[in-house]
Amino acid sequence: MIKAAIHGASGYTGFELIRLLLKHPDVELVALSSRKFAGVPIAEVFPALRNICSLVCEEYTENQLGRHADIVFAALPHQASMEAVPALLKGGAKVIDLSADFRFRDERVYSEWYQPHCVPELLQKAVYGLPELYRDKIKEADLVGNPGCYPTSVILAMAPLVKGKVIDLDSIIADSKSGVSGAGRGLSLATHFCEVNEGFKAYKVGEHRHTPEMEQELSLLAGRPVKISFTPHLVPMTRGILSTVYANLNESVTAGMIEESFVEFYRDAPFVRILGDGVIPNTLYVRGTNYCDIGWKVDPRVNRVVVVAAIDNLTRGASGQAVCNMNLMFGLEETRGLIRTVWQP
Repeated sequence: MIKAAIHGASGYTGFELIRLLLKHPDVELVALSSRKFAGVPIAEVFPALRNICSLVCEEYTENQLGRHADIVFAALPHQASMEAVPALLKGGAKVIDLSADFRFRDERVYSEWYQPHCVPELLQKAVYGLPELYRDKIKEADLVGNPGCYPTSVILAMAPLVKGKVIDLDSIIADSKSGVSGAGRGLSLATHFCEVNEGFKAYKVGEHRHTPEMEQELSLLAGRPVKISFTPHLVPMTRGILSTVYANLNESVTAGMIEESFVEFYRDAPFVRILGDGVIPNTLYVRGTNYCDIGWKVDPRVNRVVVVAAIDNLTRGASGQAVCNMNLMFGLEETRGLIRTVWQP
């Protein structure tokens, strides 16, 4: 059995990891850390876990967790992760970091959008944890930077078209809508019920710090720098992301070529479901799962393709993707412990 620990278990990402790992046939969840809830049973932090998980949150040091577990999921805030990860690795554990601290290859880009990096040497060691792009590298990794939720949906929507050179790389516009759980469990006026309910708003227009993460990966696929326009929106629902991504088509590109690009690129991707031309995804049907549903429509009037991708921000956009990466790192089937359907009419 793989011994797993969660460093920072009291947030929504931590709960989702607990939910998935408790049902994983090859995992024993051995430790949960939380400074805020040290000494408190996790079932008191999350009452949904009553009679399901008896673990108590503790204020473990990174060295203790690294020696205690085969893998540690670092569900910590940005900056706190980069300070914790070196000791976790030194303790002997593999690490999947769910913050942004190890997603970037270029220290300067990270510093521009977040803060100075205290262990930049680890950026070259870390593997970006999007299995559809880096499956083989993840299998050999000791440190994985788990992708952000918005970038997961946008990159998966655009990767086949960028790689296949069927779109104008200077024309990409991404418009994404997220449920409120994406803001985390901390109290904030911006996510207070009365401020969110019955409302729908854009935020951080032209300055959201997931933008460079998308540009990094699309640029690598394209073989040249790619810039995109990205606008996130907050929707009054608990979970889910719907990304609508627009791009101009190159000359003589047909609808058949678009479909061929998606089918070929995701031929061996068990968690990408290709819905096809004219079939538009719905966040309801990926809720609580690790799937990304993708559909598209070609608009011949303006020679543009509109690609829509739906994911669950807490599962595919965070914890489910992390468990998928763990499977790869330990030689398991990518889908192990993750095939499930949650939605019911």
